[in-house]
Amino acid sequence: MRPDVGKVQILGQDPHCTALALRQVGAVLEGNRNTYWRLTPEENLEYFGVLKGMTRGQARRRGAELLDRFDLVDKRQTPVQRLSRGMQQKLAIAVALVHQPRLLLLDEPTLGLDVEAGEAVKELVRAIAADGCAILLTTHQLDVAEELSHRVAIMRRGELVAERPTEDLIREFSGGAYRIEVDADITSVQEKALSRLKAYIHGRQVGFAGSPSQLYELFAILQPLPIISVQRDRADLTEVFLKLVRDE
Repeated sequence: MRPDVGKVQILGQDPHCTALALRQVGAVLEGNRNTYWRLTPEENLEYFGVLKGMTRGQARRRGAELLDRFDLVDKRQTPVQRLSRGMQQKLAIAVALVHQPRLLLLDEPTLGLDVEAGEAVKELVRAIAADGCAILLTTHQLDVAEELSHRVAIMRRGELVAERPTEDLIREFSGGAYRIEVDADITSVQEKALSRLKAYIHGRQVGFAGSPSQLYELFAILQPLPIISVQRDRADLTEVFLKLVRDE
């Protein structure tokens, strides 16, 4: 499809002018229709490999490698319709990678999967990225985006409202306060010393908004009380997303 405005480039090439640029792309669409259900995993990998310009022998060898890597060897001759949803998703990713693309497009790759299958797919995504394949992942599951992405783009009504490294974006929306919980009552002497650091006390919890280096001074004041936890206020990607899409 040609865009109304803007342009797309894949490794510096315009796919509307150079169709071969699309050979550098693999894609897994949302849902479970990325493969032929009456075919086996072996047959799907061979078929799509040949479709992408590989010889039958090349597709078979590459397919065998992917089946082994994705732990699907035992199911290589089982019709896809008899595989679990998680196995079907792993096979869909294998099919998208059969021709060794430089860019992988993933649309909601963990949607509808149980916890175990979802974790397996996320591990595959990490491994594929570590191998040097660029991944563009679209999802409404912001915990998945936060867990997997190095860089995030957030859209509102079709407009890009943020695009930067994930940790930088989260840090921007996070506070600088600390919460320290102790396992004993804070004495009046300690309270006075903590007030000089502008810390506030609520029961056995201490709130502190000073610099990280001052924490050591605060810990020294709290000695010998046992410290249960030290937490820093940190936004998650869901909070960031809601702030950005609601902020006019």
